[in-house]
Amino acid sequence: MKVIRLEETESTNTYAKSRIEDLEDRCIIHALRQTNGRGRLNRSWVDLGENNLFFSIVLKPSNTFNSTYSNITQYASVVLCRVLGKYGITPKVKWPNDVMVDGKRKICGILSETVIEGGVLKGIVLGIGTNLNATQDSVDNIPDRVVTALNLEIGKPVNMDKFLDEFLSEFFNNYDQFLALGFEYIMDDYLKRNCFLEKDLNVQVLNSVKSGFAKGINKNGELILQDKENKELILNIGDIL
Repeated sequence: MKVIRLEETESTNTYAKSRIEDLEDRCIIHALRQTNGRGRLNRSWVDLGENNLFFSIVLKPSNTFNSTYSNITQYASVVLCRVLGKYGITPKVKWPNDVMVDGKRKICGILSETVIEGGVLKGIVLGIGTNLNATQDSVDNIPDRVVTALNLEIGKPVNMDKFLDEFLSEFFNNYDQFLALGFEYIMDDYLKRNCFLEKDLNVQVLNSVKSGFAKGINKNGELILQDKENKELILNIGDIL
């Protein structure tokens, strides 16, 4: 796979999307610094400095959009949990794809963006930010969220290039199987790593909030909520509050 390394960019996803025609399948865009990194729901991703990981993967699995591609961030969240587990921590997933430590401190963010022109799928850009090396003061000063970094969890610095290599190896070792089988390929692993099921949840869905008991995840990776009237709500997008 080709890796393009940048000293600085607005965001690796923006860089990749603007050049999607020229970038090959499985190309990696890796930046040492991001000036305007973004997460889900247009949230900003705070750059904690060098030796933290900001990269995007360009994926071109076909010329048409397959429903399986909607679950690619969930696949990435499982891969991240597997790699982080090699460092001695036990991360969990908060639906749909946030990777958490102790169910409350966010360590990774994932954003997938699809480029379609004239009904043709030009590519999927999968952006990932992972806090690998940070000071306690820097994570404590991030507003409106509780975050952590891998070095703070294990008590020693983390080699950024080694972590990226480990992630890419794990991701592509199972990528073709995931494309063939979809969410069901990772469902057991995803459920084993969850930190949200069997709880009362409030979920932000666009401009409204849905509330209910987190009953399960279906074979499409959608969240099943049971409301106070015992009706099931099936959510394919949203953000657990």
